[in-house]
Order: sequence, then structure tokens, then C-alpha cells
Amino acid sequence: MADGAAQPGAELLAFELFREASAQPLAYGYGHGPRGLRELRAREFGRLAGTVYLDHAGATLFPESQLRSFTRDLLENVYGNPHSQSISSKLTQDTVEQVRYRVLAHFHASPEDYSVIFTAGSTAALKLVAEAFPWVSRGPGSSGSLFCYLTDSHTSVVGMRMVATARSVTSIPVRPEDMWSAEKRGAAASDPDCQLPHLFCYPAQSNFSGTRYPLSWIGEVTAGRMCPVSAPAPGRWFVLLDAASYASTSPLDLSVHQADFVSLSFYKIFGFPTGLGALLVHSRMAPLLRKTYFGGGTAAAYLAGEDFYIPRPSVAERFEDGTIPFLDVIALKHGFDALERLTGGMEHVQQHTFTLARYTYAALCSLRYPNGAPVVRIYSDSEFRSPEVQGPVINFNVLDASGNVVGYSQVEKMASLFNIQVRTGCFCNTGACQRHLGISDEMVKKHLQAGHVCGDDVDLVDGQPTGSVRISFGYMSTLEDAQAFLKFIIATRLRPQRSQPVPQAASGEAGTAPAESEAQTVPATGHRPSPSPREDTPTASRAGNDWPPAVGAVCLRPPLPEATRTLQAPPEKAAAAPGGGLGPHVITNLFLYPIKSCAAFEVTQWPVGHQGLLYDRSWMVVNHNGVCLSQKQEPRLCLVQPRIDLQQRIMVVRAKGMEPIEVPLEENGEWVQICQSKVCADRVNTHYCGEKISSWLSRFLGRPCHLIKQSSDFQRNAKKSHGKGQTAGTPATLSLVNEAQYLLVNRSSVLELQQQLSASDESGREELFPMTELISRFRANIITSGASAFEEEKWEEISVGSLHFQVLGPCHRCQMICIDQQTGQRNQDVFQKLSESRERKVNFGVYLMHMSLDISSPCFLSVGSQVLPVLKENVECHDLPASEKHQNVVS
Repeated sequence: MADGAAQPGAELLAFELFREASAQPLAYGYGHGPRGLRELRAREFGRLAGTVYLDHAGATLFPESQLRSFTRDLLENVYGNPHSQSISSKLTQDTVEQVRYRVLAHFHASPEDYSVIFTAGSTAALKLVAEAFPWVSRGPGSSGSLFCYLTDSHTSVVGMRMVATARSVTSIPVRPEDMWSAEKRGAAASDPDCQLPHLFCYPAQSNFSGTRYPLSWIGEVTAGRMCPVSAPAPGRWFVLLDAASYASTSPLDLSVHQADFVSLSFYKIFGFPTGLGALLVHSRMAPLLRKTYFGGGTAAAYLAGEDFYIPRPSVAERFEDGTIPFLDVIALKHGFDALERLTGGMEHVQQHTFTLARYTYAALCSLRYPNGAPVVRIYSDSEFRSPEVQGPVINFNVLDASGNVVGYSQVEKMASLFNIQVRTGCFCNTGACQRHLGISDEMVKKHLQAGHVCGDDVDLVDGQPTGSVRISFGYMSTLEDAQAFLKFIIATRLRPQRSQPVPQAASGEAGTAPAESEAQTVPATGHRPSPSPREDTPTASRAGNDWPPAVGAVCLRPPLPEATRTLQAPPEKAAAAPGGGLGPHVITNLFLYPIKSCAAFEVTQWPVGHQGLLYDRSWMVVNHNGVCLSQKQEPRLCLVQPRIDLQQRIMVVRAKGMEPIEVPLEENGEWVQICQSKVCADRVNTHYCGEKISSWLSRFLGRPCHLIKQSSDFQRNAKKSHGKGQTAGTPATLSLVNEAQYLLVNRSSVLELQQQLSASDESGREELFPMTELISRFRANIITSGASAFEEEKWEEISVGSLHFQVLGPCHRCQMICIDQQTGQRNQDVFQKLSESRERKVNFGVYLMHMSLDISSPCFLSVGSQVLPVLKENVECHDLPASEKHQNVVS
């Protein structure tokens, strides 16, 4: 389809036609039309420029005016600890009480009916109910209380059963289908005099699918007209409503639906503050609650020497142990003000967000492959009929043309290339995930045995999904957000690849020109196998001072003329010769990356240390909070070019438009500050490399940042299991790498990917992605030739002279491979094509670790060295070219 024309079933649904065809009015915006909403976004959410944020069910965003108003409040007033009688303390007390009234007014609840207990989020509110509810344990003559919860509930609700079990209380999961049946069935007559307390908990809105469960269940259950369990359960039922997801975009009227408990999370409503929630407790329930602990501020009187404690009279004072986060509570006032000012109220938010969700749902349902197969599978109970039954949440999985699920991790990575933020996984709601995806209890246990845990990126097990993709809208979401997401789905599933760079949000232009290549090379000498890594190599002392002139890895020199650059060999076309004529199996290129996520330093020979190539990823750039920066957050890191000079013991860092700057290789007097940082969840000790290089990096990147180096006396042990020859007492150590000491890429694998990319390019260009540019995207240490495409994934270990390496497995690729390492520009084609060609597993290259290493004398890796692989035991020799079959055993 020339010019990327849409095929039938790939057109974007017109919004106005959609609204006109709707049987019910669909509101968009807040009374000032689309222009008013665009102005609101520009004024209040300028930080979203260039970004499509679609995880409002996870955390919505705060407007700038809310933060300015709150900051002004703090600067103009002195708020003291509320547990005192000073003027500043009284101001805090009175302000907090006003906020309590504001919370109740927002939910149409009176202070006579409800009390507000501030908690550390909705989870803490649920836990408080579990601990304070007046459970009656099972025992002789009594079946005890029941705790029933809807299976479509957040983990924090299901976790309440742990408390119930400890109190000898029976917990019963209730399916949504059971409750819908109970609506029709009604409740059996029970003894009106029996006051045995039971608790039923359900969400007003599923955080998984956005399904809204009837608020009428509250009155039906508490009145005894409906029972969560089919068997008779004499006693009195109380209802806990989890409103955290529902209240974020909808009005909740507690004067009509009087739940006994309501749990809330304020950052889901306002975006700020985080870590603050509330439990609303009905007055009929308050006297029955029990406390097992008392903290500061909750006691009217107590004795330290004997068991004497009198609680404060009000429910809030009794259950708010310790000093509440009073400044965060005060911030809620400004959240309510901003929400009312910008939207006019939650009724408008509900209508606006539902319109966007219904439009996106309809558009997704209309997308079809040429064979008529749907592009997505949506998990919903409501068909988005109205905001009464469906919230602004769409949960789905992407399908290929054959109906197979595309893993959610791949979809998330692709979305990030379009600057679209989505949520993936099971969303802390295993019950809904199992129900909608058809995952049995046994499958969950099987997935765990396969290595999948909540929150990871293992998205498919035996071809079956372990989770899904969720998008959700907030009050500041726009039609442009919805359409950008739909265009992303169309572009990646239904349009031919057009090889266009992904648009980037503006972030300053300084230093964005393509980087000059500065790989250290030597004149051509052929690619014959080099001597053993120990043979004919300099001694340890010479490694720093007296390297032979033929070794171009030591001294910093300007790039050599193109005629002398040799590391393009062997020719790409030769790698595809028929009949297995792949040439010698050798190392063709060596790269190290002194600064994590910065440009490569290409060498022809380089010393090997305990952690891999000497100084590979020994430094990293961190932001002002000490968090590691990668190209995923800052693509222009690839334009920062570090070069190691072993003779002068320095690293020289260059970038376009900047003066070169030198950094010593080892700690010196300026590096006095020891920092704690994290790399891939590992704690590492690092040294701060000084203000000069930090200022240099901050100027180039246009953001505050620092350079830190892993401390030489700190040992970061590898998580992978020990390989052959690696004893348990001597674990392999890592630098600041993600997974392993080395990453190896096979040129034939790159060539196959290059040919696939060229075949899918409709422009007819001979070479869409040059070989060297593709290789640079994969940021490997070792590049080899002489093996067939992806043969490296069949290796168990390899030898290079006297050096022996265990192959740990494939490298699971992220969206960094879409970044052109010469320009910092993104292009999604590489990731998408690799995903398509490798059966949705975005693997490329293999990780290596030393099997055993003796560096009592210098060890080196060199370009031209022969590579001898050992096959895995279950790989047959006929899978390999004839020239390689003899290498399935190391001599």
C-alpha cells in the first residue's frame, strides 16, 4: 500500500461522527469546547508536551496551579505539630478539621453520619478495617463471622483474609457472577435477633477492567435483602466499599449509598499528595470497632506501669496513631479547589472521561486485519454502555493476524517509543486477571515455577498471556491523547513500515548534531586468528605505559582516514555465502562503554579484568536525585563519547560543541563523597567524580546530573548461577552492567535483521540501515563472524584462547535498540521488525560470564582472535554449518 495508505479496517474513527451516532449525549470538555481543554492542558500540564499519559487509574497528574497554591500556603503560614496548644499548632488543628469537612462534603456525607480517618493510602485503610472489625471467631456453638470479598478486588482487599484467618474467621471469595445471581435470587430469611457480624468488601470500580459494580449492593446487603453467599448466614452484614479507583473520576454520594466503610486514595483523585488516603467510617459502625494498639495522640490517658488506657472519644483521634502527615492533609484543600475550578465538579469529569473511553473502545473494536481478524481483545463486562456501568479504563491484549496474543511487555516497549505511557501486567488484581484471561489456579502456580512473578515482564508462558495492557483517562485527558494511542496501534499493527523517526518532545538543541566516530583502529592486517590472550602480550606494567604501536586501544588519537579503517571487515555480503561458507570464526570488533549508556569506545585489543573488559561501564550518569540515567530517559547520552587512555590513566570525555574534559581513572583526593546507588535493583557503592565533570554533563544534557564511579573496593556479585569452573566461594563480580560481564553479538544475526528491514522498506533504498549503525544499536562488547544467524543462542560456552566464557542466555532487548547511536534519534522499526521476526521474543545477542579467570598475568581480548563455541547438549550438529560442526567440543 503506497504511501502508507490505510487498509480496510485500519481507518481512524472520526470523533464527531462517533458522537452523532451515539444514542446518548456524550460530553467532551468542561464548557469551553475543545479549545478550552487544550488551553487548560497547556497552562496546567505543560510537562505533558510530547507525551501521551494513559495511566490515570494508576496515578493521575496534578495541575501546576494546585502546587503553586499549596506552596504559597506553606510559605505564608506556620503549621505546627497538631498535638499541642501553641498558636501554630491550633492553626494546624483547625485547618485539618476543615479538610475533614471538605472530604465529607465531596462525597455528600454529613459529619453526623461519617468520620474521616486519615491513613497512609487506601491499603492502610483496608488493613485498619481488617484489624479493627469486631470479628467473632469460630468455636463451639458458633460458626463465627464471615469475610466475603469480590474476586475482582485489589490485592490489598484479598490480603485482609490473612488477618481474618489469624482471628479464626472464614474467608470466602465471591465471583461477580455470584453477586449478579444473588441480585435475582434475593436472600433467605434469617434470624433477626442474630447479631453475628459479617463483612462483605467489593470495589465500586474494578481497577483491572473499569467495570463498575452496583452501588445498590450496599443497601441490599446491609438490609439483608441480598447475601454474598448462597448458603444461609445468620447475622448482620456490613459493607466495605473500596472506592479508590471509582472516586478518581466519578461522584460518590454517600447520603444515598451508605456503606459502613469507604476506603480512599487521594493521589488517584488529585495526583498530589501521594501516600495519603482515608477511611470513612459510618457512625453506626464506629462504636463496634476494636483497637489492638495505641500510639501517640490517641490516648486520653494511660499508665506506663500498668495496663491502663483510655482512648480519645472521637473515631479519628482514636485511630490516627501518631502525628498525621498534616502538611499533606492541608494539601488536599488545594486539590479540591483546583479540581472544582478546572472541571466544575466530578459529574463533568465522569462524563468527559467516559466519552473518551467509549470512543477509544469503539475505535479499537473496529480495527481489523486484512483477513478480518480483530487487532485487540478487550476485557470488559459492560460494552461501555454508560458511565454507570463502566469507568474510563480499557483493558486489552494486542493480537497478531493469526489471533495470537502479542506480549504486553512488547506492547509497552513499543508504546514508549511513541512517547505513550500505558500500564501492563495484572494491576494487583489477580482475580480479575484470571477471570478475563482464562488463567486457572494451576496455571498461576505453573507461571510462578516458570519464573514469572507479579510486576515482571514475563508476558507469555507457553504462548499464553500472563497479563494485559491497560489504558485509562483522567480529567485532563484529551481527544488528541486517545487518537495518538489509536494511531500507534494502527501504525504498528496495520500500516506498512515507513522507517520514519519517532517525533521527540523538544528538549533543547545544544549538542544534538551527529557525533563523530572516534573508534581506535589500526591498518589492515587481515583477520587471521591472533595468538592466545596471554601470548606475546605486554606485561601488566606495560599495559599502562608501553603498549606496542600496533595496538590502537591505548592512546587517544584522531580518527584515521577512511582508507585505513579496518573494523568494517569481514564484508557483510560474504557472511551470507551459501553452503555454510561463513569464513573464519573470529572476533571482528571489540567495544567497551566506560560510562553506562554513553557512546562506545572501539578498540582492537584490551585488557580483561575480574568484571569484564577493563573499565567497561565503571561510571554512570545520575540525575539530581542520584537515579541512574539511561538512553531511555535521555537519548542524547549516546552523544557523550568517553575514551580511555591507559598510559596517562585518564578518561577523556567529548561531545559536539563541548571542550574535552579529563576524568582520572581511579579515585583521587577530589572523590571524597561515597554515594549509595542502584543498578538493576542492586545496591552499589560509588564515588562522586567531582563538580567539573558534573557541570560539563549538566550543560550538555540540559539537566542537573552527576558522574559517579563504582568504588574499587566494592564487590557486586552476579545473580546468575555459577558456571562450570566457577566455585560457590568465588562468585562472579559485575561492574555497572545490567546482567552480565559481556554481551556478544553475531554479525550474521545482524545481517539477517538488516535484510529483513530492507525488505520491509517501501522506499526501495539499497541499504536502509548500514551494518555498522545496526551493530552500534545493540551495544555489545564482542562482535563475531563465521557463525550462522542466531547460532549463538545454541552455545553453552565459548573459548577465546585461554579465556573461557559461559553463555548465560539471550539478551532481552528494550526500546534502547531504537536509538540511533550517532544521532540520538528514535526509530521504532528495529524493535518492531525484531519482534515480528523472532516470534514476539525481542532477544538479540547473548550474555557471557567468565567461567574461571586467572589474571596473575595480563589477559587480553583482541580483534582477530578465534572463537571456539561448545554447543548445548540438546542441540544437534546438523543445525549448524558444516564448517562449525567440529567445534562442538573444545580441544
